[in-house]
Amino acid sequence: MTDIYRPINDGPDSHSSNQSKNLPPAGPGGKEASRTLLAGVVGGVVSAAGYLIYSRLPEDQKDRLHQQVRTLVESRLNELRGRFNI
Repeated sequence: MTDIYRPINDGPDSHSSNQSKNLPPAGPGGKEASRTLLAGVVGGVVSAAGYLIYSRLPEDQKDRLHQQVRTLVESRLNELRGRFNI
């Protein structure tokens, strides 16, 4: 056992009872899970901010935005149809 994982209180009773509680830190899977969770939280915050901004737009800007999205989606669909010969 390295010094990193030793309990702070090295009394006679604490060493044997706390040894099972002193687990090594999570491996690479733990880091990946925390990064995934962080990405989800950041995505939620960005999504909420985008909705807040969108909800305050005037109607004419919302209509222009809808038209731009429709045009983009149509062009992507046509590109995919061309690739897969649908």
